Amino acid sequence: MNIKKHIPNLITLINLFCGCIAVVFISEANYEMAFYMVCLGIFFDFFDGFFARLFKVSSPLGLQLDSLADMVTSGVAPGYVMYSLFTNSAHELGTNPAIPFLGFIVTLGSCYRLANFNIDTRQTDSFIGLPTPANALFILSLPLVLKFSDSLMILEILTNQWVLLVITLCSAYILNAEIPLFSLKIKKFSLKENALQIVFLLVSVLMVLLLHYIAIPLIIIFYVLLSVVNNVFLKK
Repeated sequence: MNIKKHIPNLITLINLFCGCIAVVFISEANYEMAFYMVCLGIFFDFFDGFFARLFKVSSPLGLQLDSLADMVTSGVAPGYVMYSLFTNSAHELGTNPAIPFLGFIVTLGSCYRLANFNIDTRQTDSFIGLPTPANALFILSLPLVLKFSDSLMILEILTNQWVLLVITLCSAYILNAEIPLFSLKIKKFSLKENALQIVFLLVSVLMVLLLHYIAIPLIIIFYVLLSVVNNVFLKK
């Protein structure tokens, strides 16, 4: 029995388990623990592919299993958070009880991206559209920004249903947009070839140290903008 071939799939299932626990924490309005469980799930999501390549046991089953696990951790969980934010917000869009369910548009966008990623051969060295883990971190950080920020402006913004609707629609769009985004994978130990990744990581660490939870959505936005600027320079 080849135990090595089962290790990546086991790690993927741990990712799924973390996502399930995150959903439970969201249902209890414990957004901080939900955020950490999603982070843990994303951590395992990175290493299942790493060990599959290391042990040379990549398989179609592992690919499908990875997307199914991500669907919960990086699809259902952020959609549920958006639903919760809509539920706890002011009723600018009206009091229709169906409005909070618009938050699950994030889940639909994530599902479409994950399915498309499996058949898109262009995304081996970089991404086209925002990866679902990055989008999940963005969404999961929003209730933490609300909780730990003293800014009345941020409070008003993130409890406005129109703003939440814009965030939801932008999230579903950017997941599937035809926008090339650079990968954080470092294949060669070269400062010149990895300058973009190094700048991004250094700025991200600095932002986390200075801004804490508020830094997370800003880092994701910075990642997208930096990719767009990089694309412009590559075209030149």
